Amino acid sequence: MKIVVTVKQVPDTNAEKAFDPATKRLNRSAIENVLNPFDEYAIEEALRIKEAAGADSTVTILTMAPQKGVDIVRKALGMGADNAAMLSDEAIGGSDTMATAYLISQALKHIGFDLILTGTQSTDAINSIVPAAVAEHLGIPALTYAKKVTIADGRVEIQRETDAGYQRVSAPLPALISVTKSINEPRYPTLKGIMGAKKKEIKALSLADIGADAARFGDAGSKTWVESFTPVSARGKGTVIQAQDPVEGAKQILEFLIAKKVV
Repeated sequence: MKIVVTVKQVPDTNAEKAFDPATKRLNRSAIENVLNPFDEYAIEEALRIKEAAGADSTVTILTMAPQKGVDIVRKALGMGADNAAMLSDEAIGGSDTMATAYLISQALKHIGFDLILTGTQSTDAINSIVPAAVAEHLGIPALTYAKKVTIADGRVEIQRETDAGYQRVSAPLPALISVTKSINEPRYPTLKGIMGAKKKEIKALSLADIGADAARFGDAGSKTWVESFTPVSARGKGTVIQAQDPVEGAKQILEFLIAKKVV
Protein backbone atom coordinates (compact mmCIF):
# COMPACT_ATOMS: atom_id res chain seq x y z
CA MET A 1 0.00 0.00 0.00
CA LYS A 2 1.34 3.42 -0.96
CA ILE A 3 0.32 5.94 1.68
CA VAL A 4 0.85 9.63 0.92
CA VAL A 5 0.68 12.30 3.61
CA THR A 6 0.28 15.90 2.46
CA VAL A 7 1.99 18.39 4.77
CA LYS A 8 2.33 22.16 4.91
CA GLN A 9 4.89 24.67 6.07
CA VAL A 10 3.20 27.28 8.30
CA PRO A 11 4.41 30.31 10.26
CA ASP A 12 5.30 29.65 13.88
CA THR A 13 2.27 30.83 15.85
CA ASN A 14 4.58 32.52 18.37
CA ALA A 15 6.48 34.51 15.73
CA GLU A 16 5.74 38.16 15.02
CA LYS A 17 4.20 38.41 11.56
CA ALA A 18 4.27 41.09 8.89
CA PHE A 19 2.37 41.59 5.64
CA ASP A 20 3.86 42.80 2.39
CA PRO A 21 1.90 45.97 1.50
CA ALA A 22 2.56 45.46 -2.23
CA THR A 23 1.29 41.88 -2.52
CA LYS A 24 -1.02 41.99 0.55
CA ARG A 25 0.38 38.60 1.52
CA LEU A 26 2.03 37.36 4.66
CA ASN A 27 5.79 37.78 4.38
CA ARG A 28 6.65 34.14 5.06
CA SER A 29 10.33 34.48 4.20
CA ALA A 30 10.93 36.85 7.11
CA ILE A 31 9.55 34.59 9.84
CA GLU A 32 10.23 31.16 11.31
CA ASN A 33 8.21 28.42 9.63
CA VAL A 34 7.34 25.02 11.10
CA LEU A 35 5.57 21.80 10.17
CA ASN A 36 1.82 22.34 10.48
CA PRO A 37 0.98 20.77 13.88
CA PHE A 38 -2.20 19.14 12.53
CA ASP A 39 -0.13 17.30 9.90
CA GLU A 40 1.94 15.54 12.57
CA TYR A 41 -1.16 13.52 13.50
CA ALA A 42 -1.62 12.49 9.86
CA ILE A 43 2.02 11.39 9.66
CA GLU A 44 1.70 9.37 12.86
CA GLU A 45 -1.48 7.67 11.64
CA ALA A 46 0.14 6.84 8.31
CA LEU A 47 3.09 5.24 10.09
CA ARG A 48 0.74 3.17 12.26
CA ILE A 49 -1.20 2.00 9.21
CA LYS A 50 2.06 1.06 7.50
CA GLU A 51 3.26 -0.88 10.55
CA ALA A 52 -0.01 -2.81 10.67
CA ALA A 53 -0.08 -3.47 6.91
CA GLY A 54 3.41 -4.95 6.65
CA ALA A 55 6.66 -4.55 4.75
CA ASP A 56 5.08 -3.88 1.35
CA SER A 57 3.62 -0.56 2.51
CA THR A 58 5.37 2.81 2.24
CA VAL A 59 4.74 6.34 3.51
CA THR A 60 5.52 9.24 1.19
CA ILE A 61 5.46 12.88 2.29
CA LEU A 62 4.15 15.42 -0.23
CA THR A 63 4.49 19.17 0.23
CA MET A 64 4.14 22.35 -1.79
CA ALA A 65 6.59 24.92 -0.42
CA PRO A 66 9.63 27.14 -1.08
CA GLN A 67 12.98 25.36 -1.02
CA LYS A 68 13.54 26.18 2.64
CA GLY A 69 10.49 24.02 3.34
CA VAL A 70 12.84 21.05 3.07
CA ASP A 71 13.32 21.33 6.84
CA ILE A 72 9.73 20.31 7.57
CA VAL A 73 10.09 17.42 5.14
CA ARG A 74 13.19 16.24 6.98
CA LYS A 75 11.25 16.29 10.24
CA ALA A 76 8.53 14.09 8.71
CA LEU A 77 11.18 11.72 7.34
CA GLY A 78 12.79 11.67 10.78
CA MET A 79 9.49 10.49 12.25
CA GLY A 80 9.69 7.44 9.99
CA ALA A 81 8.32 8.26 6.53
CA ASP A 82 10.14 6.48 3.70
CA ASN A 83 10.56 9.24 1.13
CA ALA A 84 9.16 12.58 0.02
CA ALA A 85 8.19 14.70 -2.96
CA MET A 86 8.33 18.49 -2.98
CA LEU A 87 6.68 20.90 -5.42
CA SER A 88 8.49 24.24 -5.36
CA ASP A 89 8.11 27.13 -7.80
CA GLU A 90 7.78 30.90 -7.40
CA ALA A 91 4.82 30.84 -9.79
CA ILE A 92 2.79 29.05 -7.10
CA GLY A 93 2.78 32.19 -4.93
CA GLY A 94 -0.65 33.72 -4.47
CA SER A 95 -2.53 30.44 -4.97
CA ASP A 96 -5.75 30.45 -2.96
CA THR A 97 -7.39 27.43 -1.34
CA MET A 98 -8.90 25.98 -4.50
CA ALA A 99 -5.78 26.61 -6.59
CA THR A 100 -3.73 24.91 -3.88
CA ALA A 101 -6.07 21.90 -3.92
CA TYR A 102 -5.69 21.69 -7.71
CA LEU A 103 -1.88 21.67 -7.53
CA ILE A 104 -1.80 19.08 -4.75
CA SER A 105 -4.17 16.82 -6.67
CA GLN A 106 -2.01 17.11 -9.79
CA ALA A 107 1.07 16.18 -7.76
CA LEU A 108 -0.76 13.20 -6.25
CA LYS A 109 -1.75 11.96 -9.70
CA HIS A 110 1.90 12.18 -10.71
CA ILE A 111 3.41 10.27 -7.77
CA GLY A 112 0.54 7.79 -7.31
CA PHE A 113 -1.25 6.66 -4.13
CA ASP A 114 -3.50 4.07 -2.55
CA LEU A 115 -4.38 6.14 0.52
CA ILE A 116 -3.97 9.85 1.28
CA LEU A 117 -3.84 11.27 4.80
CA THR A 118 -3.97 14.95 5.74
CA GLY A 119 -4.38 17.09 8.81
CA THR A 120 -7.85 18.53 9.29
CA GLN A 121 -6.62 22.09 8.76
CA SER A 122 -3.56 24.34 8.87
CA THR A 123 -2.83 26.85 11.61
CA ASP A 124 -2.39 29.71 9.14
CA ALA A 125 -5.69 29.29 7.28
CA ILE A 126 -7.98 27.19 9.52
CA ASN A 127 -10.58 26.56 6.82
CA SER A 128 -10.51 22.74 6.40
CA ILE A 129 -11.37 23.07 2.70
CA VAL A 130 -8.30 21.64 0.98
CA PRO A 131 -8.68 17.92 1.92
CA ALA A 132 -12.19 17.58 0.48
CA ALA A 133 -11.30 19.71 -2.55
CA VAL A 134 -8.29 17.50 -3.32
CA ALA A 135 -10.47 14.39 -3.12
CA GLU A 136 -13.00 15.99 -5.48
CA HIS A 137 -10.27 16.72 -8.04
CA LEU A 138 -9.10 13.10 -7.79
CA GLY A 139 -12.60 11.63 -7.92
CA ILE A 140 -12.12 9.61 -4.72
CA PRO A 141 -14.03 9.49 -1.40
CA ALA A 142 -13.15 12.07 1.27
CA LEU A 143 -13.49 10.84 4.85
CA THR A 144 -12.98 13.88 7.07
CA TYR A 145 -12.47 14.61 10.78
CA ALA A 146 -11.36 11.04 11.53
CA LYS A 147 -10.66 10.15 15.17
CA LYS A 148 -10.11 6.46 14.38
CA VAL A 149 -9.14 4.65 11.17
CA THR A 150 -9.55 0.96 10.31
CA ILE A 151 -8.49 -0.60 7.00
CA ALA A 152 -9.49 -4.08 5.86
CA ASP A 153 -10.43 -5.90 2.66
CA GLY A 154 -9.81 -2.92 0.38
CA ARG A 155 -11.99 -0.58 2.41
CA VAL A 156 -11.38 2.12 4.99
CA GLU A 157 -13.70 2.85 7.91
CA ILE A 158 -13.43 5.85 10.21
CA GLN A 159 -15.06 7.24 13.29
CA ARG A 160 -15.89 10.78 12.18
CA GLU A 161 -15.78 13.35 14.97
CA THR A 162 -18.80 15.67 15.18
CA ASP A 163 -20.18 18.15 17.71
CA ALA A 164 -22.81 15.57 18.69
CA GLY A 165 -20.43 12.60 19.05
CA TYR A 166 -19.15 10.59 16.10
CA GLN A 167 -20.35 8.93 12.91
CA ARG A 168 -19.13 5.66 11.43
CA VAL A 169 -18.22 6.18 7.75
CA SER A 170 -16.67 3.74 5.27
CA ALA A 171 -15.54 3.80 1.64
CA PRO A 172 -13.49 1.74 -0.83
CA LEU A 173 -9.83 2.49 -1.43
CA PRO A 174 -8.30 4.63 -2.82
CA ALA A 175 -9.55 7.35 -0.51
CA LEU A 176 -8.50 10.51 1.32
CA ILE A 177 -8.72 10.84 5.11
CA SER A 178 -8.29 14.01 7.16
CA VAL A 179 -7.54 13.32 10.82
CA THR A 180 -8.18 15.24 14.03
CA LYS A 181 -5.86 15.74 16.98
CA SER A 182 -7.78 13.17 19.01
CA ILE A 183 -6.72 10.28 16.75
CA ASN A 184 -3.26 9.63 18.25
CA GLU A 185 -0.17 11.08 19.92
CA PRO A 186 2.53 11.87 17.33
CA ARG A 187 5.94 10.34 17.97
CA TYR A 188 9.09 12.43 18.26
CA PRO A 189 11.84 11.89 15.70
CA THR A 190 14.60 9.78 17.26
CA LEU A 191 18.29 10.60 16.82
CA LYS A 192 18.56 7.58 14.53
CA GLY A 193 15.55 8.80 12.59
CA ILE A 194 16.94 12.32 12.24
CA MET A 195 20.28 11.01 10.96
CA GLY A 196 18.56 8.56 8.62
CA ALA A 197 16.33 11.31 7.20
CA LYS A 198 19.38 12.95 5.65
CA LYS A 199 19.82 9.94 3.37
CA LYS A 200 16.19 9.57 2.32
CA GLU A 201 15.04 10.71 -1.11
CA ILE A 202 13.22 14.02 -1.52
CA LYS A 203 12.04 14.12 -5.13
CA ALA A 204 11.84 17.60 -6.64
CA LEU A 205 8.66 18.16 -8.63
CA SER A 206 8.14 20.91 -11.20
CA LEU A 207 4.92 22.38 -12.53
CA ALA A 208 5.73 20.71 -15.85
CA ASP A 209 6.16 17.34 -14.13
CA ILE A 210 2.64 17.43 -12.73
CA GLY A 211 1.05 18.87 -15.88
CA ALA A 212 -0.25 21.97 -14.11
CA ASP A 213 -2.39 24.40 -16.12
CA ALA A 214 -1.03 27.94 -15.58
CA ALA A 215 -4.56 29.32 -15.63
CA ARG A 216 -5.45 27.35 -12.49
CA PHE A 217 -2.87 28.45 -9.93
CA GLY A 218 -1.05 31.54 -8.69
CA ASP A 219 -2.68 34.96 -8.83
CA ALA A 220 -4.14 34.29 -12.28
CA GLY A 221 -5.79 31.04 -11.27
CA SER A 222 -7.16 32.11 -7.88
CA LYS A 223 -10.77 33.17 -7.43
CA THR A 224 -10.16 34.86 -4.08
CA TRP A 225 -7.63 37.48 -3.01
CA VAL A 226 -6.89 39.93 -0.21
CA GLU A 227 -8.38 43.35 -0.96
CA SER A 228 -6.88 45.10 2.06
CA PHE A 229 -5.59 44.46 5.56
CA THR A 230 -5.36 46.51 8.75
CA PRO A 231 -2.72 45.89 11.42
CA VAL A 232 -4.11 45.18 14.87
CA SER A 233 -3.62 48.08 17.25
CA ALA A 234 -1.18 47.49 20.08
CA ARG A 235 -2.95 46.52 23.26
CA GLY A 236 -2.73 49.20 25.95
CA LYS A 237 -1.85 48.64 29.56
CA GLY A 238 -4.61 47.38 31.82
CA THR A 239 -5.95 49.16 34.88
CA VAL A 240 -5.11 47.62 38.24
CA ILE A 241 -7.49 48.34 41.10
CA GLN A 242 -6.01 47.90 44.54
CA ALA A 243 -8.17 48.01 47.64
CA GLN A 244 -7.81 46.50 51.11
CA ASP A 245 -11.56 46.40 51.57
CA PRO A 246 -13.41 44.07 49.13
CA VAL A 247 -16.48 46.32 49.20
CA GLU A 248 -14.40 49.36 48.30
CA GLY A 249 -12.67 47.35 45.54
CA ALA A 250 -16.02 46.31 44.08
CA LYS A 251 -17.18 49.93 44.17
CA GLN A 252 -14.09 51.06 42.25
CA ILE A 253 -14.61 48.34 39.64
CA LEU A 254 -18.23 49.40 39.16
CA GLU A 255 -17.23 53.05 38.79
CA PHE A 256 -14.60 52.05 36.23
CA LEU A 257 -17.12 50.03 34.18
CA ILE A 258 -19.66 52.87 34.29
CA ALA A 259 -17.01 55.34 33.10
CA LYS A 260 -16.21 53.02 30.16
CA LYS A 261 -19.96 52.72 29.41
CA VAL A 262 -19.81 48.95 29.86
CA VAL A 263 -22.65 49.02 32.39
